[in-house]
Amino acid sequence: MLKYQEVADRIELAIKDKKLSQGTRLPSLNELISKYDVSKTTLVKALTTLEDKGVIYQVQGSGIFVRRQKRDGYIALMTNMGFTKDLENNKLSTKVIDLKIETPSDEVARELNCAPGEEVYFIKRIRYVDNNVLCIEQSYFRKKIVPYLNKEIISESIFNYLTEVLKLKIGFSDKYLRTDILKETEAKLLELPNNSPGLYIDELFYTASGEPFDLSQTIYNYKHANFFIQSGQR
Repeated sequence: MLKYQEVADRIELAIKDKKLSQGTRLPSLNELISKYDVSKTTLVKALTTLEDKGVIYQVQGSGIFVRRQKRDGYIALMTNMGFTKDLENNKLSTKVIDLKIETPSDEVARELNCAPGEEVYFIKRIRYVDNNVLCIEQSYFRKKIVPYLNKEIISESIFNYLTEVLKLKIGFSDKYLRTDILKETEAKLLELPNNSPGLYIDELFYTASGEPFDLSQTIYNYKHANFFIQSGQR
C-alpha cells in the first residue's frame, strides 16, 4: 500500500473511531504532517483521496472538516470495491449458484483483453441483506490475475479476498447503469413478480496498473436496494 493511501486510511479510521460529526474541524495541515510523520506532498494526496471519497471537505483559509457520512443501508454507486463495506452494519449472506472455469465468449474476452485460450472463472451468486434478496451477481474473473477461487471464498466478500489475501491492487472501474423489465428467470431469483423493474449495473474493474480483470453484471431488487452518490465541491 502506498504511503498516502495508508495515511488516508488512518485518518478515516480515526474519524470513525471518534464518531466525529459533520462539520467537525480536523487538525491543521501542519499538525497532521507532524502526527503522521509524512511530507506535505504525501498528506495532500491523502487528503485529496479522502475528499474524493466524501469523507472530508476542505475550505481554503478555514481548514479541514468532516463530511456527513452516508445513511446506514445505502450503497455507494461510485465505489469500485464492492458494497460489503457499505453494508457492514447489516446482515449480509450469499447463495452460490455457479462457479466454474471456462473459455470466455468473444465479447467477454474482448472486454477483459484475454489472450487466445486464456481461461476465466465464471461466478453467479445471489446476495442477501437482512435476509432479503438484494441482487444477482454474475462475474468473469481472469484466471491469469485471480488464479484461485472456491465456493468458500465467493460466499464472502471477493474483493476482501483479492486485496487482503492475493494483495491485488485494485485501481478503477467503468460502470454502466440501465433499467429494464426483469426476465422471468431473474424475477424468480430476486423473489419478485414477473414484469417487475430491475436496475442493471455492468462494471469492468481494472488493476492499479490498468489491466482489466473482472467483468460483472449486478441486477438489483428494487425493493431492497438503496444508493447514494456524493458530489464534489465546485
